Amino acid sequence: MKDVKCRSGLDTTIRIPGSKSITHRVIIAASLAEGRSVLTDFLECEDTLYTIDALRKIGVEMFIEDNKLKIEGTGGKFRPGLHRKELYLGNSGTSLRLLLSVVALCKGEFLMTGTQRMLKRPIGPLVVALNRLGVDTSCIEQDGCPPVRIKANGIRGGNVSIKANQSSQFLSSLLLSGPYADNDIRIKIAGQMVSKPYVDITIDVMKQFGIQVECDDYDGFKIPSGQRYKAREFRIQGDASSASYFWAAAAVTGGTITTDNIYPYATLQGDISFLEILGRMGCSIQKGAEHVAVQGCPLSGIEADMKDLPDMVPTLAAVALFVRGKTIIRNVSHLRHKESDRLHAVALEWRRIGGRVEELPDGLIIHGGSPLSPAVVNPHNDHRLAMSLAVVGLRLPHLEIMDKDCVKKSFPTFWELWNSLQEKPPNCG
Repeated sequence: MKDVKCRSGLDTTIRIPGSKSITHRVIIAASLAEGRSVLTDFLECEDTLYTIDALRKIGVEMFIEDNKLKIEGTGGKFRPGLHRKELYLGNSGTSLRLLLSVVALCKGEFLMTGTQRMLKRPIGPLVVALNRLGVDTSCIEQDGCPPVRIKANGIRGGNVSIKANQSSQFLSSLLLSGPYADNDIRIKIAGQMVSKPYVDITIDVMKQFGIQVECDDYDGFKIPSGQRYKAREFRIQGDASSASYFWAAAAVTGGTITTDNIYPYATLQGDISFLEILGRMGCSIQKGAEHVAVQGCPLSGIEADMKDLPDMVPTLAAVALFVRGKTIIRNVSHLRHKESDRLHAVALEWRRIGGRVEELPDGLIIHGGSPLSPAVVNPHNDHRLAMSLAVVGLRLPHLEIMDKDCVKKSFPTFWELWNSLQEKPPNCG
């Protein structure tokens, strides 16, 4: 249980740890490369450790030394498995989805599974696509969800259509492993694609490791076969998603927080756009080459399409409790398939403390300025809810957050950094 201290007038600088999204993708690229790669500022958290553990189980050698991750690439060649191997991936949907296509390059039978929540998270579109590309894989229990059984013997390649309205990770998975298919892969996107910035991150990581992807305005992609990742040294930039909680802290307290190791002009992380949302609400934003400073000011509600920023919805919902007017969040029905049903969980917990929240099929309406009362709140084992509730706790004395350690999924040092925030005398009225 975490009792969050009420604070105001914050004024401090925080160095943000490496990006989780980039870390996952770089680990996979380095594992498929030929030669040794050295990753600096990689994020060592629950999710990335699941990715590391699974890759080790299929034969990738890697070790941590002097806060660097050193990976001996396989060149896309994995030793055959004599027996069926189970790969347990907790509730890391990113790990399971991105690695499913990597495991397809192996030889042998594998079972990819995770927590009970993972067994409810969609994987079907990727399974269907891999089958059409010549991979024998199937969901063995609930249709369209893990556990996934795969009888791996490489990826044949060819043409495939895939739905990406639930997760762009289905596409990223095919992209990352595509160069090692027997033939070129051409992918047609069926319908709307969510979270496009994460696809940009995938393609950029591939490019930096020597792989070219042809992109036709996000409607179609081609991955030429025969390319090979090249080992290299790689520094991972700070995580904009993690920085957002500190930006939100400045917003709700009227203080100023500077986040270092954030590259606002160079990053492809979509969540950097959360700064624009805070600016629309009334915050003052200052950007440098490697840092961002946010100063809180009187805030007003906005309407926001968060289709490409789904992880920022709980953070925005936290800020929205303390603004003038209402905040409308739309186009994020895919949030119901995350670590929790985030739309329902936010509505439930925000109402528990007195927030006036309307739950929509694809979003939320949050009315700012409602009188709030401290309570024991449940983040539903969802790291992003726990960290967003920490933002609420800056203005709500004695808010108690259950299961505070769920932040280890993406940000193990969160509470240490949160407690280090320097403050002026509190005024929580």
